[in-house]
Amino acid sequence: MKKNKLYLAAVAALGLVSASCSDFLDRNDTNGNYDSNGFFSSDQALYDGAIGVYNMMYMNNVGSFYLVPSVVIFDHLTPMLLERTENTTIGAGGTLNPDNAIVDLIWQNCYKGIARANEVIVGGEANRPSLSAKGKQYLAEVHALRAYFYCILTSLYGDVPFFMAPVSNEEYNTATRTPREKILDELILDLNTVAPDLPWMREEVGRVNRGFAYGIVNRLGLLGGSLNIGGKGTEYFKAAAEAAKKVIDEGGYQLAQNYGDLFNVTGQLKADVRGEIFYELPYANTGTASTSITNNIAFGQASRIQGQTGRHISQMIADTYECIDGRRIDDSPLYDNSHPQKNRDPRFAENIWMDGDISEINNGTVTKQLISCYNDYTMQYKNGEWVEILNIDKAGASASWASFCNAGVGLMNGKYCHETAVNIQASTVDVLVMRYPELLLGYAEAKIELGEFNDATVIEAINKVRRRAGVPEIDANGCVPNETLDGLTVQEKLRQRVRRERKVELMMEGLHLVDMRRWKTGAIENEYPSYGCPLIQYQYQAGNTYTEDGEEKVSEGLAKTDIPNFKTSKDKNINDIPCYDAYKDKLKVRDKNRTWNPAFELFPIPTEERNRSKNITQNEGYPNG
Repeated sequence: MKKNKLYLAAVAALGLVSASCSDFLDRNDTNGNYDSNGFFSSDQALYDGAIGVYNMMYMNNVGSFYLVPSVVIFDHLTPMLLERTENTTIGAGGTLNPDNAIVDLIWQNCYKGIARANEVIVGGEANRPSLSAKGKQYLAEVHALRAYFYCILTSLYGDVPFFMAPVSNEEYNTATRTPREKILDELILDLNTVAPDLPWMREEVGRVNRGFAYGIVNRLGLLGGSLNIGGKGTEYFKAAAEAAKKVIDEGGYQLAQNYGDLFNVTGQLKADVRGEIFYELPYANTGTASTSITNNIAFGQASRIQGQTGRHISQMIADTYECIDGRRIDDSPLYDNSHPQKNRDPRFAENIWMDGDISEINNGTVTKQLISCYNDYTMQYKNGEWVEILNIDKAGASASWASFCNAGVGLMNGKYCHETAVNIQASTVDVLVMRYPELLLGYAEAKIELGEFNDATVIEAINKVRRRAGVPEIDANGCVPNETLDGLTVQEKLRQRVRRERKVELMMEGLHLVDMRRWKTGAIENEYPSYGCPLIQYQYQAGNTYTEDGEEKVSEGLAKTDIPNFKTSKDKNINDIPCYDAYKDKLKVRDKNRTWNPAFELFPIPTEERNRSKNITQNEGYPNG
């Protein structure tokens, strides 16, 4: 119950700031919380001001993703996850231009958050000598949130207008783009300065902690290091490693015992789970309609029998998950392509559902369903027994076209879907923005890129994540038992390991869009169409019979050698990019127009912003009009 009370405190405060920032600042105050010099002279005033900034973190209004926050949306802009309409995402034939709604709304939301943050920061800093420790904490939270918004902007758009104080409309409309180097340097300095005012462990759900502040330093450092911004790649990697090391050595954080507990309402109540999370978007369905806040992430991913499948998972990320022996599927004797979910990294079952699995979900009532990608009928558990029902994922409903069987490639995203405590049509599961494993892997990556991987702390950081997942630990060369370097250097093998862990551990947590750009893998990730599960005539072992359109047929089956090839180049091997060319005609396929334009390394600057300020130049490769 304590968690719910804290949620209510945060959600109720949203009512104070649901209008514009100026509306919030101009409201009459009769309690003496705001002064004429900056409005923020008390703990309560800073608390209220911080909530106004927190409110902007949801970004639920981005594109067509109804009640789905931006942190979930970002990975849908990569080949890792798929929208229900083909050829619409970046690199898959989608329209990425200055008038794109997602491009425009991410920019708008970030700058609205920055504007609110700057009002609080300038007012609060003017009163710093008289602030209590709690007031300084709230002020530091706002510094960290402002850095988060700028981290998104600099990662996605490159050089952007940079304001560390409130600006007038005229100042904004005459602004130019500030080099990323200057933005990164100022933000890293600012975060390192205010971080000590934040607690390592939070008292309230939905507030950032010190780990979050250093986490943003880590993200900025990895961005600057990977892209060698300003020729200071080594300096940025060092900043990333140092920030993460502080978290590891001083924060006292531990990983939750069970990975799956992180993504459902019941699990998130557990103390060990709360201790892993640095910041989450809080949700609660109590209170009045105006103060309730829910999401429908799971509803938009689950089977059409239990939800409304509209966002899908790709075979590319599914095939990145190792077998239980810690080896990739092209190298493991445990991999069986006729039963690909068997003998896999346990995170596979938490994050991915496919034909033959059982999904148990609360969609008003708790139901169990046999997931079927191929049959017109499937099974559902009702009133204590399994009964046959029409499989509207495949056919029989007007929206069947949008299901994981038809619009997808035969895979369903299970993350946030293992939910029985609340109705997924109005879920109150918190959405994770940053947690401890990111910092463990961020530390390891920075040290690997610095060439400082001959360090037990690097291997241990990766192994902490792997141990919790239930896969074998790696040795100093990055190998698991019975595995060799197979032509890679030790640095390349460790790079492969840390990148793989980021993808499978943190899938759908908003990181891969930026990682893809940092690692310069956009071209190889988008080189092929989106392939998926076998077509029905190859799904079953050769000689088995199946029924299609009422007719009994004999399966041709997949050959034992029908396994993706990850070694068509060293770069693809390191980054786990599969090639299905040898048996592509046996697989479901979509996004046949997938391609990559070098301009996609950055988003275009939105047309609306360039109309407002002619001083803001366009990114290379996009129309200048």
